[in-house]
Formats: sequence, C-alpha cells, structure tokens
Amino acid sequence: MRSAMQRAVGTALRRASSRNYSSGTTPPRKVVVLGAAGGIGQPLSLLMKLNPYVSQLSLYDIAGTPGVAADVSHVNTRAEVAGYMGEEQLGKALENADLVIIPAGVPRKPGMTRDDLFNINAGIVKNLCTAIAKYCPGALVNMISNPVNSTVPIASEVFKKAGTYDEKKLFGVTTLDVVRAKTFYAGKAGVPVEGVDVPVVGGHAGITILPLFSQATPKANSTLSEEDIKALTKRTQDGGTEVVEAKAGKGSATLSMAYAGALFANACLKGLNGEPNVVECSYVQSTVTELPFFASKVRLGKNGLEEVLGLGSLSEFEQQGLESLKPELKASIEKGIKFASEN
Repeated sequence: MRSAMQRAVGTALRRASSRNYSSGTTPPRKVVVLGAAGGIGQPLSLLMKLNPYVSQLSLYDIAGTPGVAADVSHVNTRAEVAGYMGEEQLGKALENADLVIIPAGVPRKPGMTRDDLFNINAGIVKNLCTAIAKYCPGALVNMISNPVNSTVPIASEVFKKAGTYDEKKLFGVTTLDVVRAKTFYAGKAGVPVEGVDVPVVGGHAGITILPLFSQATPKANSTLSEEDIKALTKRTQDGGTEVVEAKAGKGSATLSMAYAGALFANACLKGLNGEPNVVECSYVQSTVTELPFFASKVRLGKNGLEEVLGLGSLSEFEQQGLESLKPELKASIEKGIKFASEN
C-alpha cells in the first residue's frame, strides 16, 4: 500500500488540470514554508505545491525566495504560490496560516563548532517563532530546523512568553527517522517497503533515535537476529552521517528530509480536515516518559495533536536503548529552554 503522500503526489501529477476542488470537500488551507530557498526548503516547497490539500503556498526566506516562488508557481496544481523575502515581509508571509513548516537554518560548515551551529539555528528559530506568535498564533507548527531536540523546547518557551502556547499545535518532525527505519528494515526483512510500518521514538539525533523494530510490520520473511536489529538501529541513528559522507562533505540529507517533511505535513492537513485515524510519530510535549518532550506515535485531528500514544511492548534491547537515550535527550531539552530564557 502506498503512503498518503505518495497517493496525493501521484494524483496531483496525473490529474492536476482536471481535479474538481469546487465541491467543498477539500477546504482551503494556507501552508507556509520558512526557509523555502534552502536545500530542504526548495524540494519541500515543490512537494507542498503538489499536495492537493494546499490552496495557498507561502514561501519565505531571507534571500532568493522570488525565484523559488516563480519556479514552483508554474507547476499546474491547485495551490497559489506567493514568495516573500526579508524580515519586513515575514508577517505578510505568515498571516492566516493553517500550517507553518520550518526547515530554516544553516548547515554546519568547516571550522564551525556544534555550539556555533546551535546558537545560529536557535536564534533563527526563536525569531521565526516570535513572528508566528504574532501573526498566526493558531497555526500548526512543524519544526524541522535542527537540533529538533532543542528547537522544539525553544519554540515552546517563545510561545509561552507570548501567551500563545498550545502543546497540541507544536510538532518536531522526526519522520525522516521513520522513513529510514522503514527502508532499512524492508531491505533486511525481504518485505515490500510500501507496506512497512516501524515506530521510532525518543528524539531526533544520534542515540536519542530509537526505532522499535520489535513492533515492525509486516514481520520479516526470516527471523532477524539480535545482531541484525542492532545494525539496523545503528544505521537508522547514523542515517544523516551516511548521506553526508556519500556527498563527500558537500551536502546533507536535503531530499529525503524534504520528502519526510512533506509526509508529516500531509498527515497534519489530513487531521485538520477531519480524516479519521491519522497516526504518525512526532516529537511533542509528552507524559509518556518523565521527560517533558518525547517522540512517539501521535494521533492527529482537527485541533492538531489529539492523543499521544504509548510506547507499547519493548524488547530488552529497546528498553535498554530507552534508558540510555534519556540523559542526552534531557540535556538537549534543557539546553533549548536555557537558550530561550537567556536570549
């Protein structure tokens, strides 16, 4: 079975000119991409243009957006595209948004420490979320900007300060971890990748990424060994490094991240439109563990986050992984909260 996003893209490509949207079954939705001219933002903007749920697509970046908007606008699908550039146009880009996707940020460059990268991207996220609180406080926010383990807590603190925080509307996008886990599992298990489901919990960096292969469906054609599971887990956790090395340090996971971001955005839009039983993994405010933010399966609906689902039964290996990730994830959350309070 193909994913909802794959079906949506296929339908948009095949019937872009003939689809009848006047029946009212697909409500008008404004989606904003913040960081639309970047390596993730450009393919993500194209994928959102192909999404039949989107009626208005607002593209924003500090530079280069008019060209991206003009290019994407020529695709013959429903969404009307507008491009905005520079801080003075940020408010206009955000007005009346239903969903805001944030891939904005800078990649790590030679000579840049992780703290340098954190401070730059954390500052970008803080500024963008301050504008969201002012111009579209009711919008769903999909956070892609890394480090997600810290940027989601930063966003929550910004919204709290503005008096607009709603835990049902803030999501850390961990879908790329799920996409990788599904792909890697299907290859090892010998099953068709289109029908695979693998929950991924925890966070969105290194050992905080915990794929639950014990809950994977369909079951493998032959039993996977403990070593197989450990190798699949490690590969899922190191997926980003695998891409960086394959690109010889000249890029990171932009195309797969754009695809994953579009998948999760599509799920959010389905939920907003009242479609039943929309379940994805996401990093959200949670009581599943003692940590204030945690990624697990969530149910999406008309108000955004409808329900945070439990972890289910874990293998001994997964239980160990859960306990191992908690200190690192806790430190990342505290780092984000501290940044927001001090800046």
